[in-house]
Amino acid sequence: MAKCKKTPDEKHRKIKKNAIFVKFFNSLKTMLVDKLKNYTLVLASQSPRRKELLAGLGFVFEVNWVETNEILSADLTPCQMVESLARKKVEAVANQYNLNKTIIIGGDTIVCIDDIILGKPADRSEAIQMLQQLSGKKHLVISGLCVIHKEQNFCNHDITKVYVKPLINEEIAYYVDTYRPFDKAGSYGIQEWIGYQAINQINGSFYNVMGLPTHLLWEMLSQIAE
Repeated sequence: MAKCKKTPDEKHRKIKKNAIFVKFFNSLKTMLVDKLKNYTLVLASQSPRRKELLAGLGFVFEVNWVETNEILSADLTPCQMVESLARKKVEAVANQYNLNKTIIIGGDTIVCIDDIILGKPADRSEAIQMLQQLSGKKHLVISGLCVIHKEQNFCNHDITKVYVKPLINEEIAYYVDTYRPFDKAGSYGIQEWIGYQAINQINGSFYNVMGLPTHLLWEMLSQIAE
């Protein structure tokens, strides 16, 4: 079979395409990741999901987490609560660093359904109970984010609506026993089995549900880099 020969126009398009790629990769040098390369980035969280997502943004960072008192005023709204918790995590390690050369990132996530806040389950029984509450309903996932550098202090939050199909008890028990979601707000991880088969719609950021609103973090870090 005869091979297809490239026409002059096709060769020109290939050269032009290669030039575009070269220009793109050269532009990476001026991106946010490069602008912050001389700073020490610290993630004040022990969450594997936040580590994964921050690394996915292209940043090199260290992890430094200190257990904090998470008792807050009952007068706070859920949004104020997650921002306050994120700030506490950042402030707990801030005195260990020179903030002129360091950027510290903290986050916290809660699930809210019918005005009830769901944090991390204490045990198997509570995990099952939480998933029974979420079954067949819409809930909110709210993630707070706090970033500090020098005298700058950025705190904000993001909200995602999540819809869960009705779950049978066997499905709930299988998920809890297999994945042991005791370190996750609302007793589930959207990136795990239950997310594959039970979550049929979300409105908002997927990564916010995982625990880190990456688009919001990028915006905060961009302000620092200006």
